[in-house]
Amino acid sequence: MSETHYDVIVVGAGNAALCAALSAHENGAKVLVLESAPEGEMGGNSFFTAGGFRFAHDGLDDVCKDILIDLTEEEKEKIVLPPHDRQFFFDQLMDVTKGQSQEDLAWLLIDKSRATMGWLRSHGVRFLPMYGRQSFMVDGKHHFYGGVNIEAVGGGAGLVTSEIERLNKLGVEVRYSTAAVGLVQQEDRSITGVRVLTPEGYSEIGAKAVILACGGFESNPEMRVRYLGPGWDLCRVRGTRHNMGAGIFMAIEAGARPYGNWSGCHSCEWDISAPPYGDRWVLDNFQKHSYPLGIMVNLDSRRFVDEGEDYRNLTYAKFGAEIMKQRERTAIQIFDQQTVDMLRDEYRIKQVTKAESDTIEGLAEQLGLDPSALAATVAEYNAACGDQPYNPAILDGKKTTGITPPKSNWALPLVKPPYVAFVTTTGITFTFGGLQINLKGEVQDLTDQSIPGLYAAGELVGGLFYENYPGGTGLMSGSVFGKLAGESAAAYAA
Repeated sequence: MSETHYDVIVVGAGNAALCAALSAHENGAKVLVLESAPEGEMGGNSFFTAGGFRFAHDGLDDVCKDILIDLTEEEKEKIVLPPHDRQFFFDQLMDVTKGQSQEDLAWLLIDKSRATMGWLRSHGVRFLPMYGRQSFMVDGKHHFYGGVNIEAVGGGAGLVTSEIERLNKLGVEVRYSTAAVGLVQQEDRSITGVRVLTPEGYSEIGAKAVILACGGFESNPEMRVRYLGPGWDLCRVRGTRHNMGAGIFMAIEAGARPYGNWSGCHSCEWDISAPPYGDRWVLDNFQKHSYPLGIMVNLDSRRFVDEGEDYRNLTYAKFGAEIMKQRERTAIQIFDQQTVDMLRDEYRIKQVTKAESDTIEGLAEQLGLDPSALAATVAEYNAACGDQPYNPAILDGKKTTGITPPKSNWALPLVKPPYVAFVTTTGITFTFGGLQINLKGEVQDLTDQSIPGLYAAGELVGGLFYENYPGGTGLMSGSVFGKLAGESAAAYAA
């Protein structure tokens, strides 16, 4: 059984795929979106995100032109939003990836980021400042920091819901419970459709072009061990259970080049009570990302990272891998009353693993730690804290001296009880290895030629992120390269 009446098939239904579908449609293509998950689990990993975007801009007046168009003048007066220029964006990306990000892809992402945000808004996606997670109140104003300052209304769930609603309004067909399991390829190497599996069985759907935007292999425990290493089958998955790497391997079977950091991933601090896969009610609130305001210790009561190395946005995606190296893949975040009120909202959900005590020793007993060992670690840390001014909204240089690892910023001694602790493990978000594309979004083969009719966007694009990633770049990348793939596939189909 086969169908042959589509110009472009988009595989996946997360943000990258939905942007690709919107773009292909507005460029004149007849589009079909295929989602392996049932409709009740739509949205891919994007559904589980906070909906934050990092993009190049010139400050508040700039983003209010066509992105934050709903802000009142009174609200604008209470916001301090620093510019995020293209060179700064590039420098941060290269800094966290240790210079390994493919430069032409990086510049394409950065230079198309601002216009793509306006394009999303034109399709009905609404945005607002990330007040609760990316700003601190200083002198009565919200001072935004770290580069990820704007989110979709409703977070990732709101983002993909808005995109799906827009596709429905435009008449673009979306099929759920329809898993692409292979590409239809002709003798001339061109891709002319996909082989799918539905509850009714196997069939083929023909098209002039195919866009793969169905995620990495983070949901696949066998592949995590194979590529990330021993123990990674035991980590929690922050998002969908459906990202099994199928799109990547369909393309490789068709001759695509594996590309990027296959042993790397985005993984972060995740509440130890979280389920094996993402919870569609709690969403990303199992994350625990206020560690720069306190200290983080393992089950031996030892600190193991520099909690103040940089802004949270530039360290959280790599610290998950550090937690994986600790005994029982566990890390405990400890705060005192100087900073508890500044913790992000995710620390106040009912599904939280928490302890509280008026003494460090009492805290240790509740956590099952050695009281004397934890007290010694806290005492050593407190003694090492300097007396520089404290400012959580900037890299304040308030650091420790004489201890390893150091704390390079925000080093407040823990001296104001009651002390509060949160128990975390590692949650994997997405994998960094994938396919090579060119600047048109075309998938490349082993001879660096484009595979005719095959495009890719989103998590399964390799070459952007290595070992770490700047927060907010994932959704931005999916949007930019999804839009690009849609444009290119529609042009090819025409």
